[in-house]
Amino acid sequence: MQTSWDHRYAHRTTGMTSSAIRELLKVTAQPDIISFGGGFPAAELFPIEQVKAACDKILTENGAKALQYSQTEGYAPLRELIAQNVCKYGIKVTPDNVLITTGSQQTLDFLGRIFVNRGDRILTECPTYLGALQAWNVYGAEYETVDLDDDGMKIDMLEQVINTNIKFMYVLPNFHNPAGVTLSLERRRRLVELADHYGVPIVEDDPYGQLRFEGEHLPTLVDLDDELRDPDHVSYRGNVIYTSTYSKILAPGLRIGWVIAPEEVIRKMVMAKQGADLQSSTFDQFLAYELASSDWLKDHIANIRKVYRERRDAMLQAFEDFMPEGTTWTRPQGGLFLWLTLPEGCNTLELFPIAIEEKVAYVPGASFYPKGGPSNTMRLNFSACNPETIRIGVERLSRMVKRCMK
Repeated sequence: MQTSWDHRYAHRTTGMTSSAIRELLKVTAQPDIISFGGGFPAAELFPIEQVKAACDKILTENGAKALQYSQTEGYAPLRELIAQNVCKYGIKVTPDNVLITTGSQQTLDFLGRIFVNRGDRILTECPTYLGALQAWNVYGAEYETVDLDDDGMKIDMLEQVINTNIKFMYVLPNFHNPAGVTLSLERRRRLVELADHYGVPIVEDDPYGQLRFEGEHLPTLVDLDDELRDPDHVSYRGNVIYTSTYSKILAPGLRIGWVIAPEEVIRKMVMAKQGADLQSSTFDQFLAYELASSDWLKDHIANIRKVYRERRDAMLQAFEDFMPEGTTWTRPQGGLFLWLTLPEGCNTLELFPIAIEEKVAYVPGASFYPKGGPSNTMRLNFSACNPETIRIGVERLSRMVKRCMK
């Protein structure tokens, strides 16, 4: 008898949806399409020669260990390195506060596993990162949202909803994905104060923090929270769970991220990880450690910032030159993305086939709204294309917009 699979799936699979971005990449794989859709770092900047040298060193000096199983928490020297880097900002973090994950996306899934019951409310920015929604929808999460402006989350709106039985807040303070905006220092402080007052944890997702190419560095929420509750930095007992990744400064193919949290939270996440994949790749962790502890990394990151700033500037200038009146956009100070808002009446999901006709692609903005939102928005990536290609692509995009406005 042929198995009928539909009635065998778990009820929670009804919350699973395909990533609009991943599905989009199937369409944009055509070589003649200029894609602003993916969240790709610039592949030509990957440190390939350094990776080759590091692999040779690892296999020569520690080959057996690097190819063996290792502990769930992660490679001890890598956890120590991450803890040391965080301690530079004054936070008293030890390796016991660090878990190595298979990309920071895995952190989001584990947070869903250990915190979210069906019907629990998570507070997010609006729009927010699509991958977080995918991770938590399967656990039956519901959402409260707070709008963004050029200075990030509107904290005055936050005060209206934070006391409505929120399980945790999810925030991307630096170079927001998808909006490209950065949470101001004043709002960061107020956010941390409100979270402390109401006893609501913050999940701080910071994959782009080292990619600032304009403006002053701002302290992380985990830093401000630690300063608020533990000014002497005796130990980390904070209200913030912080996650980041090596994907944007080394290479996404490594799939090495990490989470920093109070030890009791880390212990629960370790249990979740043991049921998921036992551990992240031992070899990739050895490799990430060799690369991240190398003297050349500082100059490498500086070069990434330089290139991405040039590409952001090229996209902003192309908008000025080609986009019709009524189109607006954000001006990111770092990261990989910006947010484009078309004139009223333009639906970016419905316009996508026209964009493909024009040989250009983007991500329609509707996917990033937990509870629905404007249909005339889109996310654009500027890191993966050179300035000349960006200019051609924006001109094609402007033709699509003008067709919509006729």
